[in-house]
Amino acid sequence: MAQRVTIRKRTPYNTTSNRRRVVKTPGGKLVYHHIKKLATSPKCGDCGIALPGVPALRPRQYATISKTKKTVRRAYGGSRCGDCVKQRILRAFLVEEAKIVKKVIKSQQK
Repeated sequence: MAQRVTIRKRTPYNTTSNRRRVVKTPGGKLVYHHIKKLATSPKCGDCGIALPGVPALRPRQYATISKTKKTVRRAYGGSRCGDCVKQRILRAFLVEEAKIVKKVIKSQQK
């Protein structure tokens, strides 16, 4: 007959936060190890891809690591990916160019 295993936490329900695995200890006993939820990496706010250079952690663990590990040394570092930042810079430049062209055309018409 199989050995009985008792739950170590108070919640008996089979929820995502209460996943467990049966592990045999060096003493030969079977015990439950509670498994933590998998971490997902932060995503780019514009295109939605995982941000390279930023580790995938659970939300509370970001408070314990240093700021240099949470961001990338660039404008919009831990928030947008490099391609989206490039697009934003290009868009801003083109908008400014369009304003200048509009101004020149307006001054030539007078």
